[in-house]
Amino acid sequence: MFSFLIFLSIKWAGKTPSVSCSTLQGASWRLLQGSEKQIQFFLFAPEYPDCAQLISGKNDEGKLRDSTFNSSLETKLIIHGYRAPGTKSSWINIMVQALLEKAQVNVVVVDWTLGAVFYKNAIHTSLQVSLEISAFINKLIALGSSESSFQLIGVSLGAHIAGFVGRFFEGRLGRITALDPAGPSFTHADVDERLDPTDAIFVEAIHTDTDNLGIRIPVGHIDYFVNGGKDQPGCSRFFSSVYSYVICDHMRAVHLYISSVQNPCSLKGFPCSSYGDFISGNCMSCLNSSLLACPQIGML
Repeated sequence: MFSFLIFLSIKWAGKTPSVSCSTLQGASWRLLQGSEKQIQFFLFAPEYPDCAQLISGKNDEGKLRDSTFNSSLETKLIIHGYRAPGTKSSWINIMVQALLEKAQVNVVVVDWTLGAVFYKNAIHTSLQVSLEISAFINKLIALGSSESSFQLIGVSLGAHIAGFVGRFFEGRLGRITALDPAGPSFTHADVDERLDPTDAIFVEAIHTDTDNLGIRIPVGHIDYFVNGGKDQPGCSRFFSSVYSYVICDHMRAVHLYISSVQNPCSLKGFPCSSYGDFISGNCMSCLNSSLLACPQIGML
């Protein structure tokens, strides 16, 4: 099994549905108090890109069958990570729309918000989440989807959950895209306890915060280390906003991936043995046949 460390340098620059639409859960204190840690699956289909169809969750009998899920299309599953209480993942809808505008696909958002607050608790919940995602994927396979038609897009802790799901399918799922995979509790973990290249046919990771919240080691067939993997342009180095300061570099992987899907101008990475060699200008060729030639971030 070969892994490639990819370095790149960048500068940060509806229809009326006939189906029932729902709303993703928010991490409000009111919902967190005494709530079941239920996991819900929301479908966004090409016909109704602005409509979140609840297709699996509590009292879900018949919802998937009555939805507009199309088993002949590829399916993208978005798996968020840790959620701070009182926050809402505004990036999810942006990513959903970007994916649907790029291609005819099913987009499914895995909403495990009520189990994702408080980081240690979220880690303990992750195995349960991966089991439920695996059971859900099996339902879609029973409807005619192929294992290779699935792409799991995992953010932070969600990247490792995607890896656990992939392991249940013995690496036969098509693709895992890991957006700054979580580092705390995972950097020194065994490969069976974190994302690794055997978890899907193709595993890619975008690293943007390796000195803080992101994992410091390669975890995929291709690992993109953006600007060396840390200290992203546009992220303040000052404590003007504690939350923004802590999360900015970490979440930059999400926004880079969305941008790569939306923008026809590709983000190209250069295979290199180290970031030092890259900034010295030693890895600026895409003609080296012994390495993977300058892969691009995004839907390919």
